[in-house]
Amino acid sequence: MNLVVDARWTRTDQHDGISRYGASLIEALHELHPVTMLIHDERQLELLPEGVPHVLINSPFSPRELWLSRTLNRLGADVVFSPLQIIGGFRRDYRLVLTLHDLIYYRHPEPPGFLPTPVKIAWRLYHKAFWPQRVMLNRADAVVTVSETTRRLIQRHRLTRRPVVVVPNAPQPRAQQELPDAAAGGARELVYMGSFMPYKDVETLLAGMAFLPGYRLHLVSRIAPQREAELVEQVPPGADVVFWRGIGEDDYQRLLARASALVTASRDEGFGLPVIEAMNAGTPVVCSDLEIFHEVTGGHAKFFDSGRPKHFADAVRALEDDGVRADLVAAARTQAAKFTWRHSAERLLELVRGLAATSRQ
Repeated sequence: MNLVVDARWTRTDQHDGISRYGASLIEALHELHPVTMLIHDERQLELLPEGVPHVLINSPFSPRELWLSRTLNRLGADVVFSPLQIIGGFRRDYRLVLTLHDLIYYRHPEPPGFLPTPVKIAWRLYHKAFWPQRVMLNRADAVVTVSETTRRLIQRHRLTRRPVVVVPNAPQPRAQQELPDAAAGGARELVYMGSFMPYKDVETLLAGMAFLPGYRLHLVSRIAPQREAELVEQVPPGADVVFWRGIGEDDYQRLLARASALVTASRDEGFGLPVIEAMNAGTPVVCSDLEIFHEVTGGHAKFFDSGRPKHFADAVRALEDDGVRADLVAAARTQAAKFTWRHSAERLLELVRGLAATSRQ
């Protein structure tokens, strides 16, 4: 079986969620079955696993995307997997698996900032109704999503007639280690990892810092200067808030290891990769009371209502009890161990092998 994975959504500087999902699955898949990657920029190889064959083709934003199937047919692809629901081409000879991570942008239609302006316009139009999504997904032979919560939403909105399989995110593997005392040496550290789009509700975290003297909130993700200026104005007087404007993986892991908690007030998520990574690192999670966060954490987190800063602060304060913190960390690590990229790759490989076998009949 010739399995081709679309890696053209891999970033060239630092992983975002989609980029990490695709790269991690490729690495785990290639250990189980040979994979060929599609890229559109040689710089993407810096964030992709070594030793995996690749083919340099057009950007997914190029007009040539309309004829992508011709390229894939010439490559002899049996199954093509895309980590997004978007891929071009018609009259294909291969089986196609698409990924829908979440339905966030139907409720929060602002597009990601890195997209070109014409794509942003198309993005908004696309998410004004469900029928374009149905057309897109029904082009595939199967659909992958990252959580049972999103799978149920796909079914509720009847987004596809195709089978839907859950292939979840997973934390990056790392050795377990004894954690230092998060309170040692000064302020107690809180870490936020994620975008600054409005639905992430970082504003609640900032407002909650008014009730958390002695704590420091680290906002570690990259942020546009205009958005940073907006948020700086909302920092309560005397609150300790640090804007990192991007962080390397090693620095992030060191910060996470000493943190009192990873925090998020998001109003919507498809999975919440930083949550499972924190659990795997032995860092408690304080998060908004969403169905998806209950699924991912198994309930082993401190929950609060989005938009209620005092509730957020109370949830953080609950972790000051050493016994509560230790029990939560132990249970969360056990839950996080259920998520591995190998297990996700095995699920995906079972799906694509079934599709390939069907195509040969």
